[in-house]
This record gives sequence, C-alpha cells and structure tokens, in this order.
Amino acid sequence: MLKDIPECPVEMTLKLIGDKWKVLIIRDLLSGTKRFNELMRSVTGITQKVLTGHLRAMEADGLLTRKVYPEVPPRVEYTLTDTGYSLKPILEAMTEWGNSYKTSKTGTAH
Repeated sequence: MLKDIPECPVEMTLKLIGDKWKVLIIRDLLSGTKRFNELMRSVTGITQKVLTGHLRAMEADGLLTRKVYPEVPPRVEYTLTDTGYSLKPILEAMTEWGNSYKTSKTGTAH
C-alpha cells in the first residue's frame, strides 16, 4: 500500500497510474484476465523487468490481483480488482480526449 497519501486527489491518482506503462496495463486488463506473456505482447515496447515491477506495484496498491497456478511451467494470471476497474472512466476520458486531439491535429481519429 501507499506510504505517503497525498492531500491532492489528482496527485493521488497520478501516484497510482501516472506512468504510461501502468495505464496501458490497465487498458489491457479492462477486457479481462490476462497472462504475463499476453501482457508482454499487448503492451508494446515494455521490457519483462519493467512489466514485472509494475505488476508487483499495482498488486501492492490494490489495483490488480495475481493468481499463480501450481503447474509446470507455472501459469500466472492478472485481473483488475474493483478498484482497478473503477479507473475505466478515466481511461475512457483519456481515449476520448486523445481522439479529439488527434482529430484536431490531423483531421482523422483512430
């Protein structure tokens, strides 16, 4: 859990998801549970070390859960918690804003 909880709610949100990788991990987990390798493929450009560190931090912050299956090789799945899912409107707003910005700059949205 977070040691120092900021007074400012915007700062609090940024402390939890202020890294581009965390936002992209949440984006991909909003569609459902994913295995580690699925996240490696979908979060383009992230290294295994960085993904592992962010997943651990997000689990400690209560944004996702990690389930390890006792198999060989081990299977690990990540799922957003209710707190993690509560970030969906923020990501939707970011998508809308990003599309609007791209449209204003290029004349097309994606």
